[in-house]
Amino acid sequence: MRAMIGTAEHRILQLARTMGVIRPRDVVALGNGTPGPALHRLMQRGELERSGRGLYGLPDIPLATMHHTKVEVAKRVPGGVLCLLSALAFHELGTQSSHQVWMAIDGRAHQPRLDYPATRFFRMSGEAFTTGIETHVIEGVPVRVYGPAKAVADCFKFRSKVGLDVAIEALHDYIRRRMSIDELFRCARVCRVANVMRPYIEASL
Repeated sequence: MRAMIGTAEHRILQLARTMGVIRPRDVVALGNGTPGPALHRLMQRGELERSGRGLYGLPDIPLATMHHTKVEVAKRVPGGVLCLLSALAFHELGTQSSHQVWMAIDGRAHQPRLDYPATRFFRMSGEAFTTGIETHVIEGVPVRVYGPAKAVADCFKFRSKVGLDVAIEALHDYIRRRMSIDELFRCARVCRVANVMRPYIEASL
């Protein structure tokens, strides 16, 4: 039966193996169009199972939370902080996701070498590294992640890496959810992108 699996379904299974638990929007990010039919076929064949509302995982491995790969990286790099796309996904800002875990490390720290999970590191220094850090306990593990305001500001700072459209989408979502504008400007100043962000913020209010 596995030999008959189409390319789209194969990519979905590979994503499930990488992430542990996937959501329909993760499948959309693969560029396979509407995820419903492929997910349904995989469930009918027993290749995938629903682990919660909007959550899917492989039946032959222990079910993990949707943030399992982030937990794995946090355990291996305790001094790091989830940032950019990983932080946006954690706070459910915007619609972007990544197969990699995006993590900030101190500019003077040695860059870890991880075979798994796939991880992309970003060096930050001083206040740009220490500002806005939150600690959340996931699967019993303390995970450091930048708060929503810092995550959005970082996307503007690293807009050449994530794309300006991603940064703007996250900003619109942040404002739509009535999060603190004062905190957003504070983080923007720390990241030295206040002048860049101001027109987009004012246009969204």
